[in-house]
Amino acid sequence: MLLIFLGALGSMSFMQVTTTRQEAIADAVGDVDIFGSYLAAELKRADPAFEGVQRVGARLATAVPDHAMRHGRYVLVTDEGGHVVASLPAGIASGVTLVDVLGLAQPLTTFADQAGVMLVNAPGNVSVIATVRALEGGLGQVAVVQPLNGALAVWRAKTTSFLLLVGAAALVLSGIGTAYFWQAWRARHADAICDKVRRRLDMALSRGRCGLWDWDIGRGTIYWSDSMYEMLGYERQSEFLSFGDVNRLVHPDDSNLYALADTLAGSEATTVDQAFRVRAADGQWVWLRARAELVRDGENRDPHLVGITIDITEQRRLAQETAQADARLRDAIEAISEAFVLWDADNRLVMCNSKFQHLHNLAHDEIAPGTPYEHLARVLTPPVVQNRLDDDRVVGGARSYEAQLPDARWLQVNERRTKDGGYVSVGTDITQLKRQEEHLLDSERRLTAMVLDLKRSRQTLELQAQQLADLAERYLEQKAEAESANRAKSEFLAKMSHELRTPLNAILGFSEVMEAGIFGALGSDKYVAYCKDIRKSGEYLLGLIADILDMAELEAGRIRMDRQTLVLDEIVEGTLKEFRGLAASRNLELACDLLPGATIHADRRAIAKILSHLLNNAVKFTPDGGKVAVRVRRVGEAVNLYVEDTGVGIPKDAMRKLARPFEFVNLDASKPSEGSGLGLAIARSLAELHGGGLRIRSCEGMGTIVLVHLPTRAQTGYEIVSGALA
Repeated sequence: MLLIFLGALGSMSFMQVTTTRQEAIADAVGDVDIFGSYLAAELKRADPAFEGVQRVGARLATAVPDHAMRHGRYVLVTDEGGHVVASLPAGIASGVTLVDVLGLAQPLTTFADQAGVMLVNAPGNVSVIATVRALEGGLGQVAVVQPLNGALAVWRAKTTSFLLLVGAAALVLSGIGTAYFWQAWRARHADAICDKVRRRLDMALSRGRCGLWDWDIGRGTIYWSDSMYEMLGYERQSEFLSFGDVNRLVHPDDSNLYALADTLAGSEATTVDQAFRVRAADGQWVWLRARAELVRDGENRDPHLVGITIDITEQRRLAQETAQADARLRDAIEAISEAFVLWDADNRLVMCNSKFQHLHNLAHDEIAPGTPYEHLARVLTPPVVQNRLDDDRVVGGARSYEAQLPDARWLQVNERRTKDGGYVSVGTDITQLKRQEEHLLDSERRLTAMVLDLKRSRQTLELQAQQLADLAERYLEQKAEAESANRAKSEFLAKMSHELRTPLNAILGFSEVMEAGIFGALGSDKYVAYCKDIRKSGEYLLGLIADILDMAELEAGRIRMDRQTLVLDEIVEGTLKEFRGLAASRNLELACDLLPGATIHADRRAIAKILSHLLNNAVKFTPDGGKVAVRVRRVGEAVNLYVEDTGVGIPKDAMRKLARPFEFVNLDASKPSEGSGLGLAIARSLAELHGGGLRIRSCEGMGTIVLVHLPTRAQTGYEIVSGALA
């Protein structure tokens, strides 16, 4: 009956405990829900533009009453990226995401308000009651988290009291009972307390990334706490680990458990403090620091090494990164082109680069870290000249100055105070800049003198420009007068040529009639000779007038040509016939080297006129027995006409006069010059009207070559109309 009654009492107690537990959880869920809604409303009501993310922690502290944060409850606020930016109590889960706190297998961070309040298993297998609310104004979400153990704290207290009452009632009801049941109950109660303590201890160790271990050196077994397994990621397979299993997990370059056991056995050392690496379940090496003490317990006083192990992987990583950063900094300071030196607050040398050492010719033992400034100042190279660059009122102990060393080098030194009271000095070699500055000052002085010279030269040039302007104005006036006189001359010559040709025609006609004796004999042979002289003189005068008239028309621009396709050989042969008689009378060889089929687009009479003038000069100035030749050559889309003679040649000083109107050159002193001096000028002008040109090459006493360049195609820019040369 006692057992039945105790069973019934236990059933009712269990129902009561279960019911009160569910009520406690329901109350906690309701409190978390109301508290989450209240916080979301408070944070949304705040002005985000005014407060910002940085003021969220202060806002939480003022908006949440103290009694709302009991039983381990905490609040997390994230930004839009999901990272925790504020918490209450402050400093919880700083720098992590809400998913890291609540775990991946929960919908709260995804659905927020729609997910409501949920009981989830956070990382570390911790059951928590949590709710998440969405925020605005640059914030992401607010989460209220209530650990289940904290929510059940009151329930556990009540349950404990209730159980104590039930136990007391059972004790009273059972009386003295059997010692077996009473002892069993106490054992179970003690085990529960031990398990609770062990769980709490493991939880604390797990949160601190620590683990407990007990090494029974005599038996070679090692006990690990649950936090130790969790820290390394292993699953507990048995209560104890063998000595060899643990030794295989230790990095071979670090501590060896066999050597450690020998050391402990052969020495009086009772404490161990070592850092070593252990392979985790994922294959990564985890740095651990073991701090243990050698104790002896039991009847046989067996040695046990009992201690705690701390995960120092992050510390080692930070130390390594710090060392790498320090090495990079030293390399960077060494690589700069300036002299660098750093002093601490006690004016002791911290570090310097090789540029500073070479600049002052310092030995390696003189620049050891910690060297006082007074000691180093005695061996530093003192400056010859020192110029302050900045204002003496500069705040913060910073200054800049220029210093000249005894070897004529210049340095610009910049000194700044550091936050710890020391100062840093950077010296830049500005010798080249100083030299350039001197060159610039010298150049500036020379430039100033040059500017003064240029001003004087400008005044002189302005005066000369004014004089040139006056001369140009007078030149234009005189040019206009000369052009007017030239036009008047051309018109006068043209008019006089027409006036002279009429009586000359009569003179020539009557002299030919009288010479032929058409109306009877003149009566004396002298009259016949006189008539011949009159006719020859008239023909010469008529040719002279024709040349003057042609030149006048060329200068006046009234020459018009009838251009057509001509066979050049025909014109050359026709012109040569006119001079064969004269050449034969003077025993001259008249030769030609023609180009059969060569055609040009030109005025027939103009080409004949050009060739006639050139042959006339060649025959005139070639001594008896000489040679005159005409050659034709094709050059591209043009034809070159050469008139060569073996005459007296043209002196060099007379070459520039040729081909200018009315210029006479006396080539043969034994014969007076005859003619108008217009032949070459007319030939040049007619050749240029065809788009060609005329060139002369001569050697005195050897002969002369005249080149006439004529295009084979029509040249644009010239009028083609009916007309002929007179």
